[in-house]
Amino acid sequence: MNQVYRRLKKMREKYIDTLAKLYDYATAVYSKKTYTQWYDSKEGSYTYASFKSECDALSKVLTQYGIGAGDKVAILSTNMPNWSVAFFATVVFGRISIPILPDSSENEVTNIINHSESKVLFVAKKMLGKVSKVVMDKMTLVIELDTLEIIKADEEKFTCDGRTAVPTPDEIATIIYTSGTTGSAKGVVLSHRNLASNVITCYRSCKRTEKDRWLSILPMAHTLEMTLGMLYPMYTGSTVYYLPKPPAAPLLLKAMKIVRPTTMLTVPMIIEKVYKGSVLPTIKKSRTLTWMNKHAYGLMCRIIGMKLKKTFGGRISFYGIGGAKLDPEVEKFLLTARFPYAIGYGLTETSPLLGYAMSGWRAVGSFGYPVYNVKLKLHNVDPETGEGEIVAKGPNVMLGYYKDPVRTRSVFTEDGWFRTSDIAIQDEKGRFYIKGRNSNMILGPSGENIYPEEIENVLNNVEGVSESIVVERNGRLVALVAPAEGFIEWNKESEDKFYEKLDHWKAKILSITNKNVNKSSQVSSVEVMKEPFEKTATQKIRRFKYKDSAPTVEEGKKK
Repeated sequence: MNQVYRRLKKMREKYIDTLAKLYDYATAVYSKKTYTQWYDSKEGSYTYASFKSECDALSKVLTQYGIGAGDKVAILSTNMPNWSVAFFATVVFGRISIPILPDSSENEVTNIINHSESKVLFVAKKMLGKVSKVVMDKMTLVIELDTLEIIKADEEKFTCDGRTAVPTPDEIATIIYTSGTTGSAKGVVLSHRNLASNVITCYRSCKRTEKDRWLSILPMAHTLEMTLGMLYPMYTGSTVYYLPKPPAAPLLLKAMKIVRPTTMLTVPMIIEKVYKGSVLPTIKKSRTLTWMNKHAYGLMCRIIGMKLKKTFGGRISFYGIGGAKLDPEVEKFLLTARFPYAIGYGLTETSPLLGYAMSGWRAVGSFGYPVYNVKLKLHNVDPETGEGEIVAKGPNVMLGYYKDPVRTRSVFTEDGWFRTSDIAIQDEKGRFYIKGRNSNMILGPSGENIYPEEIENVLNNVEGVSESIVVERNGRLVALVAPAEGFIEWNKESEDKFYEKLDHWKAKILSITNKNVNKSSQVSSVEVMKEPFEKTATQKIRRFKYKDSAPTVEEGKKK
């Protein structure tokens, strides 16, 4: 039997072109291995064999209530072992999964379920408050994901005629709804081939094995975690550990100490907070490190890097960063510290991976090169600046937007390349460097292209600034900045000295920023945010919310 499995491993790349085949392969070859469990308990964990049993049994329940191939099944939950169960009990048998991000509002949940025409809802107990009575009443089945118990069933639909089917590569596996950072929600239609091909791409980019331990901290309803953090570990027989709550620092530190992960997927915000909240203060508090920072930067970074690896459990060998651009100063530190980070680039529409940089390919500010089996190039290149829009071709590119042929046509070139809307340049080695998103670009008074992301990289490295965005108002650039936690004493807002200190800080931000950007990118004013920015699942600020106005400290001052 072992010889058969070894042969299967060699052939798996050619064999696996649907998630059903991935499921059959993994549950046979890795049957005794643990697939998913909580970070601190084996209660509710699954081996690959028990996972298959649970998925098969759950699929039969759906069949009994008439839910067959092509029917939509929604999942509304934070990460947990049963999230994967709900997903595979759906897609393996020809049904279509509709993942919903856990931070969605009740209105967004209702809109997604209505637009997708979902008939079944898997929902975490603590998310039930987001399910309206209207939605609950129209569902054929509502299943509590924590226990997999039916909490609502339309007994009139108990007909046992839900016919399943073996999915083909080009049939729909999932529809992922995303509002991105530009507004209206889009249902991204991904096929079995899209996702299966990207799993193989992941393996070709960075080989993981049965010995690897994954700590899952990003929402499974997002393609980054779904593909790289759920499907790819299944391909390699790895074990995935989950947190019961959002990854706040105390819980994350505890989990890393217990799990000692080899592999993690994160967004830039997490490592940027570690750098600004831990690394920089450590340097400032130490005379030795302060001296080394000026005279022996490389050695200092490597010393701190070794401690950082221990903080992550001591075994980390792949720390994937995606979803947004990493702060160049933070990346310079990670690169010099020899921390095993990798940069991934992609979109929900591309399942998601398009490009990556790891090991010797890394360069500050670059996402590197196209991944295996994907083509990237720059479209409509400006001969003066070398800037062009990244366009892509590959088996991972979506089928389109659900029920939206006009929007679908708009994101493809006439010869079939997918338009990412990301503006980039390439260096002499062919590496890609993103300048900013086409939709975010601001046209300067002399016709020059201004990319707010480049200004924000400067802003975010000013003392006290946690994050920022730059918007255009009445032909001027305005910086909206969120202060670091504890930097501003909000309880003293009624005092005159509070505003004196605030004005001094704003002037400092303005001065430092304008000294480090070109003339066309000069910021005219700074506004301080009192409330956190509203963000997407990958922690990108929803820019469209702040183009006209924002609740800043200045409003409170006027009152």
